[in-house]
Amino acid sequence: MSENFRQGDFTLPGEAGYEQLTLDLAKKWGADVIRDSDGTKLSDEIVKAGYGIYSTICIIRQHNEFALAHPDSQQQTFLCSDPVVAAGSSVILRPLDGYFEEQFQVNDSPEAMACWQVYDRTTDTEVPREHWKYENGAVIVSPCVPWHSYTVSFLAWRVWEEINMYNHTTNHWTSEHLRQLDPRHPLAWEYLQKWLRDWCEQNPDTTVVRFTSLFYNFVWIFGSDARLRNRFTDWASYDFTASPAALKAFSAEYGYALTAEDFINQRKLQATHMPPTAHKRDYMDFIQAFVAEKAKALVDIVHSYGKKAYVFYDDSWVGMEPYGKRFASIGFDGLIKCIFSGFECRLCAGANVPAHEIRLHPYLFPVGLGGLPTFQEGGHPEKDALQYWVSARRALLRQCVDRIGLGGYLHLTQGHPAFVDAIERIGMEFRKIKALQKDGPAYTLPIRVAVLHTWGALRSWTLSGHFHETYMHPLIHINEALSGLPVEVKFISFEDAENGALDGLNTVINAGRAGDAWSGGDAWKRNRLVEKLTEFVYNGGAFIGVDEPSAVPGYDTFFRMAQVLGIDEDTGARVCHGRWTYKIDPSFPFGDPSDGLKDKEHLYLTDGKAHVIADMKGVPQMSVNRFGSGWGVYLSDFIVNPRNTRMLLDILVYAANLTDKAPYITGDCRAEAAYYPASKTLIVVNNAPECVETTVSLPDGNWLNVSLMPLETKEIAL
Repeated sequence: MSENFRQGDFTLPGEAGYEQLTLDLAKKWGADVIRDSDGTKLSDEIVKAGYGIYSTICIIRQHNEFALAHPDSQQQTFLCSDPVVAAGSSVILRPLDGYFEEQFQVNDSPEAMACWQVYDRTTDTEVPREHWKYENGAVIVSPCVPWHSYTVSFLAWRVWEEINMYNHTTNHWTSEHLRQLDPRHPLAWEYLQKWLRDWCEQNPDTTVVRFTSLFYNFVWIFGSDARLRNRFTDWASYDFTASPAALKAFSAEYGYALTAEDFINQRKLQATHMPPTAHKRDYMDFIQAFVAEKAKALVDIVHSYGKKAYVFYDDSWVGMEPYGKRFASIGFDGLIKCIFSGFECRLCAGANVPAHEIRLHPYLFPVGLGGLPTFQEGGHPEKDALQYWVSARRALLRQCVDRIGLGGYLHLTQGHPAFVDAIERIGMEFRKIKALQKDGPAYTLPIRVAVLHTWGALRSWTLSGHFHETYMHPLIHINEALSGLPVEVKFISFEDAENGALDGLNTVINAGRAGDAWSGGDAWKRNRLVEKLTEFVYNGGAFIGVDEPSAVPGYDTFFRMAQVLGIDEDTGARVCHGRWTYKIDPSFPFGDPSDGLKDKEHLYLTDGKAHVIADMKGVPQMSVNRFGSGWGVYLSDFIVNPRNTRMLLDILVYAANLTDKAPYITGDCRAEAAYYPASKTLIVVNNAPECVETTVSLPDGNWLNVSLMPLETKEIAL
């Protein structure tokens, strides 16, 4: 690799006490910036070494003295007690039973108590306030109905910030437990602004202030029992933004009041994986406006000191989604995203912000965020790094970011020379990919794909969390496959689909379980949506449905798009109906889907016209149906791997009538190619840990033979 690609665009985590190691690795990895990580500091020797300096600001969790002096300035959340069945005319509810008491304290102030609600969960009705009282830390409901279940929903202070809690339990931190401030509290907001100004004055060498992140963390509720340590986690939840002050401000602006039950939602909470209520949509918009306003004020302070402001999109980012309508108004100079996968690279790269930076994995932690031992005995950080890079690389070939870097504790690299070499290799490959895209983007097939779900563009490229937290859902696998394919991808909502977003598209993908936000739930009760998509396919488009697409009860078919797909799911009403027989049709050029489907029962052909591509136990699991001039394609599941990723590309190519006309496609699915017309350069990557011999299709109909070493990136001039 040319010396031109050995330096720059790399952020190194430095560490006081390891000055020589920091400077040596900065040189080897080509770093131009050194940063501090949580729990580490940079010494003057590092700061004065001539590198750009990123400084981490955890704006709401570094102020225990203020929080203890002003306990009402801390953040809160609604919690719900575990249900208790009444065995008599009264029942006792203990609010925090089952919760991790180091994380929460009950807020029983008069202001908070006005928000509490007791529910008869058997009848799903609120118990009148005169029928319950709070004494000695418990709620007594009397009278109640014997053999009914009861809960109390209450406000709780969050007295241990969750990321600090994670680091204590995972990385063996022993510092004091950090609390968090709520910027909605007037004194806290005044204090935070002054604190930031003072900090900027005291850190003149800092070039970039890295907010980690802003105000409200994703929801992470711990339990007291080790068997249920993680009671609830949702990286896109808004539950931790709640407070009496927030509810009061919301009511004044929107003209109606929210209750505890709007958050508790029959004890299901408001998970991102479920379609939001109208109240939740309003509340999200309300919080987004508040966060954007306060964040802009902080960014303006940073800018007034001649520094740049970057934000880390992973921890306390709630309310400042990069694809939200207010994100650009904040004025961040850069977005940093921790990535495990290709779809996270695309999420970062497409955000509306000047600079895009990804944090590579594994982090320099003893135990990786994915649970791998990493830098402990039995860990193989160099293998982990290269495997994560393979996923990231294919996405970056399509849309690159501006910078890469690492996080964590640099001293952990000692004793791992193979890891040090692997990061050097990754840095050089990244710089080459970035340089090619400066000349112009990679060639993209004339195929426009839309992923259709409830959240639309707001949740572009993501569901709720990293891959390892949502791996069970087919849509995250589809996003990962799409992240490196040579097609244009957009994310649209059901409202978008009804109002012109289908124009110019080739394919729409809808994947999810019945009733979830990704399949769509009650959105499919809107006839206009069904009409628009049916017309879209009839006129030449393609609709790919996975698992339970367009599923909603109440109609003659469970899948509202069954007429397009030619396949439906029997929920029990058709057990006496006959089933069309079929034969497996091998004529479609879609590869082997057998390792990407699940044994889904109760699927049946609607009219016998669909071509069955694969089945299990006599039940069709993949089918293709001609509908008008277009196609309906059904898959019972989708699991990302090289074969299934190629299968998805083959389906997209076939539906767009480009079979045998698509250039720069590899013959072996383990390899992928990207062509950059501006520089007439072809990049071929091997995603496999073994050697691969492959071909690459060329525009003139010929094929180029390519030999690849394990995980190799090969550059070819054309």
